[in-house]
Amino acid sequence: MLGWVITCHDDDAQAMIDRLEKKLGPLPQCRAVNYWRGLSTNMLSRMMCDALHETDTGEGVIFMTDKSGAAPYRAAALLSHKHENCEVISGINYALLEMMYPLRETLSSAEFRDTLVGQEIPGVSSLWHQQQKNPPFVLLHELYKN
Repeated sequence: MLGWVITCHDDDAQAMIDRLEKKLGPLPQCRAVNYWRGLSTNMLSRMMCDALHETDTGEGVIFMTDKSGAAPYRAAALLSHKHENCEVISGINYALLEMMYPLRETLSSAEFRDTLVGQEIPGVSSLWHQQQKNPPFVLLHELYKN
């Protein structure tokens, strides 16, 4: 089963998990990380790292963030590059989480990401999809060639 780390501004992440638990019961391998104004980037990164390790059983973790490019998204992006089978999704909301919850048990992290973004919901994207739009810089010649 894929782990979920839901991270949003203010207390939205915890509110979404609480609402999901009310409807679906206990949510194994799910953690909320709330990002409040004034929280340092270092503390946010530590909280996200703890949540990653608490939710990962080896099958992968999906970071679900509210806003693309914001501090929680950036912290998730940095962590995802250090761990296999991690994906970062932005633009999430409660209805989307409820719809995608059952797929945690059957899809790989990449399949989950593609299925979620494939719904073509305005504002929903993934780090991977954004990177495909902006491929890494490649030198066309060797600058320091002898």
